[in-house]
Amino acid sequence: MRQKSQGTDMKKQIEDENCPESDWEAVAEAVLFTMGGSVELGQLAVAIGQSEDEARHVVESLKKRYEDENRGMQIIELENAYQMCTRTRFYENLIRVASAPKKHVLTEVMLETLSIIAYKQPVTKLEISKIRGVSSDHAVNRLVEYGLAGEVGRLDAPGRPALFATTEEFLRRFGIGSMTDLPSMNPEQEEEILQEVEEELQIKLEEGKDHSPEVSPPREQ
Repeated sequence: MRQKSQGTDMKKQIEDENCPESDWEAVAEAVLFTMGGSVELGQLAVAIGQSEDEARHVVESLKKRYEDENRGMQIIELENAYQMCTRTRFYENLIRVASAPKKHVLTEVMLETLSIIAYKQPVTKLEISKIRGVSSDHAVNRLVEYGLAGEVGRLDAPGRPALFATTEEFLRRFGIGSMTDLPSMNPEQEEEILQEVEEELQIKLEEGKDHSPEVSPPREQ
């Protein structure tokens, strides 16, 4: 009697460790969606705590449900594995969205960085960071990604850092005919920025001298 009770308790423990049958399809769906790529049948079996045969039955049932309900996603089988992907007949609709122009939102940091580039171009990331007082690499990279700034050359200094300037997209975005149409800066602000840049350039020149190889004078014959 005790042995039978132990067997019942063990069976209940196994059932408790596994998810209930009513959740099997939901679990398989969650795994396929999260993984993105193909998921081996064995992995799905582990997820629901059942055999591979049972896992195949579950995922095939889920696959049929997607087809019957005309979902935008479908489940396909790939050599003893399954994958959730977009239904092919909706590709054209996806392309319309992907090819639509994106509206880029400029944060305050990005606007501040863009202003420095516009007024002090061409300018390096280091010079921009010096003026702002914090690293500006991320902001500059995003502005380049948005097409508002771009690399226009290299500074003749150690490491030859990239020089950045505004683009035609910048002019179009802000309704400016040319850079001469930019509003004038406050003289005090302009002087402050100019001083910061000049100090940075002076530092670079001094670093260049420190790294320059020493040339020995020619020996007298």
